[in-house]
Amino acid sequence: MFIPIGDDNRRRLKTPLIVWLLVAINSYMWFLTLQKGEAFVASYAAIPYEITFGTDIVSTKYVSLEGNRLPIPQAPGPHPIYLTLLTSMFLHASWLHIIGNMIYLLIFGDQIEDRFGHCKFLLFYLVAGLGAGIAQVFAAPYSVLPCVGASGAIAGVLGAYLILYPVNTVHVLIFRSVVRMPAFIVLGFWGLMQIGGHLGNPGEHGGVAYMAHIGGFVVGLACGVVARLIGSFRRQTRLW
Repeated sequence: MFIPIGDDNRRRLKTPLIVWLLVAINSYMWFLTLQKGEAFVASYAAIPYEITFGTDIVSTKYVSLEGNRLPIPQAPGPHPIYLTLLTSMFLHASWLHIIGNMIYLLIFGDQIEDRFGHCKFLLFYLVAGLGAGIAQVFAAPYSVLPCVGASGAIAGVLGAYLILYPVNTVHVLIFRSVVRMPAFIVLGFWGLMQIGGHLGNPGEHGGVAYMAHIGGFVVGLACGVVARLIGSFRRQTRLW
């Protein structure tokens, strides 16, 4: 058991309004999912095959998984179908899925919003989520399994955090003990887990779209590097 439960955010200056807004939107969409059922998810989930070929699958498809032929419900989606790359970022598959994602967003998102500013953070979050979805499509272009969750966008937040706050203290629950670790260990370990998961279950056959996590994380790393370079340039300009 290795679960981040908090971090040192004493240097944060701004109220994380966008983080709270994103948590509220995700929670509302989860409420709608509970009310409307799997047809709602099937309509707005990102399905790699649909993105690859620009087509909307509306009838049930079947996949072979561990020797079993399983039905995958489908439903009409938005037009154009590429919008599901955005809508899927606000859908979740279970209580554990949404609670875990929102915990990570609340812990790590506030300081990235503080660094980027509200509007730029929202743009960054959406770009990371889109990058994550595209990465998953490239990993499994013919898959008809629905991809949902904020994980890819939040992976972007983690990547940026790793670059911008590598030695910040993170409080981690390990079994029954709370341990303080630098962020580069916690997030580096998380990144390695995603790579290992993808290598062990390429595509999404293990039930987790690891490539989406990796894609979002890479976007976050890149944005973190750019933000750090811009910050260094501004400091040097002030010194001049």
